[in-house]
This record gives sequence, structure tokens and C-alpha cells, in this order.
Amino acid sequence: MRTPVNQYVVTRPLYSEDSFADDHEKVYRKHKTTLDHVKQFVTCDSKRVKNAALSLLPIVGWMKMYRIKEWMLGDIVSGVSTGLVAILQGLAYSLLASLPAWYGLYAAFFPVIIYFFLGTSRHISVGAFPVLSLMVGAVVTRLVPDEGPAANITGFEGLTMDEQRAIVSASLTFLIGIFQLAMGALQVGFIVIYLSDTLVSGFTTAAAVHILISQLKFVLGLNVPGFSGPLAIIYILERVFAQITSTNIYDLVTSIVVMVVVFAVKEINERFKSKLPVPIPIEVIMTIIACGVSFAFNFKENHGVDVVGKIPDGFEAPVAPNLQIFKETAVDAFPMAVVGFAVAFAVAKVYSVKHDYVIDGNQELIAFGASNIFGGAFKSLAASTALSRSAVQESTGGKTQIAGALSAIIVLVVTLAIGFLLEPLPKSVLGAVVIVNLKGMLMQVREVPYLWRKDRPDCIIWIVTCLASILLGLDLGLAVGLGVELIAVVFRTQFPRCSVLANIAGTDIYRDRKDYINIYEPEGVKIFRIPSPIFFANIDFFRGKLVDAVGFNPLRILRKRNKALRKIRKLIKKGELTVTSKGLQVTGSYPIEESEDESNMEELDQPVDFSDLPVQVNWRAELPCNISVPPVDIHSLVLDFSAVSFIDISALKGLKTALKEFVRVDVELYIVACDSYIIEKLKSCKFFDDEIKTSIFFLTLHDAILHIHELHPPLTVSEKVNDFHNKMQNGNASLRSREKTSKEPETKF
Repeated sequence: MRTPVNQYVVTRPLYSEDSFADDHEKVYRKHKTTLDHVKQFVTCDSKRVKNAALSLLPIVGWMKMYRIKEWMLGDIVSGVSTGLVAILQGLAYSLLASLPAWYGLYAAFFPVIIYFFLGTSRHISVGAFPVLSLMVGAVVTRLVPDEGPAANITGFEGLTMDEQRAIVSASLTFLIGIFQLAMGALQVGFIVIYLSDTLVSGFTTAAAVHILISQLKFVLGLNVPGFSGPLAIIYILERVFAQITSTNIYDLVTSIVVMVVVFAVKEINERFKSKLPVPIPIEVIMTIIACGVSFAFNFKENHGVDVVGKIPDGFEAPVAPNLQIFKETAVDAFPMAVVGFAVAFAVAKVYSVKHDYVIDGNQELIAFGASNIFGGAFKSLAASTALSRSAVQESTGGKTQIAGALSAIIVLVVTLAIGFLLEPLPKSVLGAVVIVNLKGMLMQVREVPYLWRKDRPDCIIWIVTCLASILLGLDLGLAVGLGVELIAVVFRTQFPRCSVLANIAGTDIYRDRKDYINIYEPEGVKIFRIPSPIFFANIDFFRGKLVDAVGFNPLRILRKRNKALRKIRKLIKKGELTVTSKGLQVTGSYPIEESEDESNMEELDQPVDFSDLPVQVNWRAELPCNISVPPVDIHSLVLDFSAVSFIDISALKGLKTALKEFVRVDVELYIVACDSYIIEKLKSCKFFDDEIKTSIFFLTLHDAILHIHELHPPLTVSEKVNDFHNKMQNGNASLRSREKTSKEPETKF
């Protein structure tokens, strides 16, 4: 008869780990030592040199496969569109960093050129990123505040405030690049895995709030000094509300008009993106209109509107970084390096999946590190990427970083030739454009109700990260968020949800006994599932949960049994218990209870020893002379290790102690589905001895249960009735002659 396709039947021997190893020979694999890895690292040949060169210069790989006819037009259109957006965003994000606007143009040129050669993503647009610019601005205003003297740094003498801030920004960008380059060289691109999507969402939402508040002074035309550090956002709001009556109506009206128009057109772009060949560049259009209106009506002179002002018609000469600024900003630079890379890598990963190519995290670190070092030397803002600008580069047909290089050329043309056209642009327009582009980040707050319903620890991470970043500043807020995230991970691994399993009748499937109605729990057997790694921090938790699952403390049972044996020895010695053909008989009245001697706990914790007694105790029967020992209702304990990925040395000791406690109260132990790596580690750490043997390991849970059924066949209904009556009888069978038991196999239950 043919088996239906939705069923399967397997016939095989019952396997323990030992029997499986006997039947199936393993392939010998030599494990590499540290010396082997060092030799491999320092070994050099032509193939390795070629691979290293291709890895460090990804441009060589994608340029060889470049399809000129298919890709060139898309890259040109994308480059021009992205360049125009990059100019506007560069000017706007410079204001976030408390720098003159043109330094944002440098960020749209110098880092892009280096990334063109070293980057592995073909679609991200490198340049200023609002969150990173705001973090740079916090450091800039701390060292060179709007009010009061600048920090005592060599090299500030004789410079204007803008020049001092430019040096701080350039040195900080250079240091960020050094950190990123060092992380790339050390192959630690995996560091971004510690920034979960939840944490990044909460952090960027807080950054959006900071950006929004920082732009109020431009939108309202107020003179509000910059603040940094904890509660800076409160101080800024205090100053804004204190000056609210001095609002420049022309700045406010201009900002509102720009925000309404840009927001409306962006919604149109989003709604009809499938029908539009390219998104309408509304920011660029509104910038051009605002420049024309401001120039025609002379907003600066006639209405006191703050404008971009003079833009140098060229690049400033490169400068060496200030080592004293390195010292002052090292603590700030590292989180900026991580945040800048994490955001860029996340955006790059989205497009690499969409367009089916591979990006290298370590090479991306090297690319951004070199880009920021080069950009910092030319006073550029710290570079990362912005999702909106990268979306423009990809959606307008960009296929490779040639589009990025063309966008840099557009920026170069504006900087060298037509930058003067942007001089009458009101800063309130830039502030309005920045605020409108915050919509995506601010709307992330809608995730909170969903997270609360689905995963409350993640929701707490989001809320704490967001609030801490808003109140304490982005750098401290990120540190707090990471701390909470790591605490959540520790709690989830230290206090996982353990469960007692039972069998789905008629199958080899085992599930939590609390979750199903028709489920069978083998009599006298407990199946305990451990759902996480076992290490020093959670071994005591597991031992506690295991005791709760079986319903008794094996160490307490063992001590009670050893105390009972002490008492029996004393009674026999005093003649109050005598050996008869029917076993031991009580010859006197029950002795008066004596206080329990706890002085020698080490003896009480040793295995039960019957060697000096003429009888062997049946612990399941009623004992004479008011001797009481708690019963043990199970004969087998199965530990499911299928989810245990590792065990550390500290946990090994605790695990071995716990297992021995069960063995010493005559509970048979089985460990199932254990990873072979863990078994090898147990062997190498001398885990096994006379009490804990390798035979306790079974290949699957069902193998162990079948083995237990062979040793302890389930009772029939009549056997259960007889067993009940036997327990009800006042049995002299509690003490059996050793001569009788020596002729029969020892029965422990």
C-alpha cells in the first residue's frame, strides 16, 4: 500500500549518541589552531593580492560589467537630479551643524569622490546626513558657543567664530574617518548588528525632534544661541518662547508657504510615483523661486531676513586636523562614526537586496573612513547618506556610483561658477525644507502602539532611547539606548520561558503540555525543555525552574534519605529494630524524635550508602518509626537541549551538580538533541564520571522516550489498581532483606 504524500513512515534503530557513533563513523576534521589562522593571515600569493586589490577597489569589479547603452542615460539623469537635491540639502544641513552654509556643499563633493572608488553600494548618495550634522553641531557649539568665550584650543587665535567652528567640524570629521577606517581595517563591520531596528527608530525619531526644534529659530527669524549637552532642547525652547514676540513675519510666512507647497507636492510624488517618470524636484523649484523673490524685494535689507550670504567661488585650502580638538572630541566622535556608518549601511542593504548585489560591511567602513578623512582635510561636514537623497538617486534611474560622481560634478559647478545665485536664499526656506523632510522620521512614533502589542521589551527600548536622546542629547541617548537593549538581551537569555513537554499522541512530536488539550505525558517521566544557551548568569535560574517542573528538590530528598539511614542505623544498634525473616521489625515503642543534626552537611549530600546495613530501603513505601522521607514521583528526567547553543565552564559545574543530585535520588537522566560540539566540550572538560555517563545522551527526544518505555513499560489499568492497593497497605515491605534482593535485579521504584 502506498503511503500518502502528506505522511511519512521511518523505520530505524533506537539511537543514543553512543550507539549512533558506533554505527556511523564521523569524518575526521582537523580544527585550525590560532597559529594556523596567523599563518593563513600572513601568507601572501598572487591570487590573494588580486582579491585584496579587488576588495579594496570595488570600482574595478562593477566597471568591468558596466552596460554603457543600458545604464549611462539613467546614471546621467540620476546624477543631475541627485546633484540638485544634494546642493539644497548640503546648504540646509550645514545650518544643523551651526556652520556657514557652503560647508555643506563640500560634503556633497569631496566624500563622494572617494566613495566612488572605494564603496560597494551602487545606489546610496553620500553626503550630509541630518542626524549626523546635528551631532556635529552639538560638539561645535560646545567648543565654540554663540555666547561666551571659545574653548582654550591652540590654533583659535585670530580666527572668527565661523572659522573656529569650521576647524572644529573639520577635525571632528577627520577623527570620525579615522575611527571608521580603523574599524574597517580590524574587520569589525559586524558592530552594526548591535544597533537594532527598534533602537535606530527611537534614536532617529529623537533626532528628528532635535532637528525640528533647532530649525525654529530660522523659521521664526529669531536669534537663539546654540546649546549642547543634557536638557539642551529645553534651553532652546525656553529661549524661543522668550523671544516669540520678536518673530520676523516675513520669515514665518515664507516658511509656511514653502512647507505647505513642498509637503503637498511630495504627497503627489508619493501617490503617483508609478506614473511619474521622475519625482517633481519641488525643493529645488521652491529654492529657485525663493531666491528670486528674496533678491527682487531685497528681503535682507528691507525686512531683516537672514539669508545664506556670500558663498566663496572656490574651495578653501586643505588644513591639517587639530590634535587638541581630537582630544576634546574623541568620546563624541566614536558614536558618530558608528551612527553614520550604521545608517549608510542600512540604506545600502535595502538597495542591494532590491537590485540583487552584495555589499561588504567592512569595505563600507573603509570607504566611509577614507571619505571622511579626505573630506575633513577640506573642511567638509561628516558624511553618511540620507534616505531621501538616496531614494532620488535610485528612483531616477541610477544604476551605479557614476550617478554619484555626476552629482558631485553638479555640486562642483555650483560651487565654482554659480554659487552667487544662492546668496539671497533665506535661511528660513532651508529650515522649512528640513522640517518637511522630517516627516518620515517623525511618523516612526506610530510604531509604538504596534510594539506595545507585539513585543513590550522592544517597545521599552524604543521609548527609553527616544526620551533619553531627546532629554540627554543624541550621544548620551544612544549610549542609554544601547544599555537598555543589552539589558533586554541579558534578561531574555537569563530568564527564558522554560517548559515541560508532553507527547502528541500517535506521533513523535512533543509540545508544551500547557498549550494542547489532547496531549499525553508519559507516567513517571518529566521532559524539561531549556530554550536558550546555558551560562554563568542563568544556570541558577534553570536549576530553580527544573526543581519547579519536577515538583521536588532532589538535594532536600537526598538529605532526608541520608538522615533516615542514620536513624535506622541507630535503631538497629539500640535493638529497637531487628532483622527477621519478614524484614525488620520494631521491637520497642517508637523512639522520641530527636533534633536533626545538620552539623555534617557534606555527608548528607553524598550518595545513599546501604553497605553497612542488612537491609535496603524502599523509599516509595511507608517507613517505620515515624521516619518520614518525601516521595519521588518520577523515575526518569529528560532534558531537551535542542535550543542550547553553548555552555560555559561556570555553567558546566552547576549543571553537573544538578544532574548528580537527581542521580543520587534514583532518577534516571537523559539529555536529548544536544549539539555534538557541546558533547565534545563536556568530554574535554571531564564532565563525565561514575555517576554521569555518556550513555545519557540520545539523538532525539523520541529515542529517549522509547528507551524509557523499554525499561519502565507503562502500567495497564489492572496494574495501576494493584499498585494503588499496595500503596494503601501498611507494608513491612519498606525494609527488604539484602539476601532476597541480591538474587533479583535491583528495583528502585
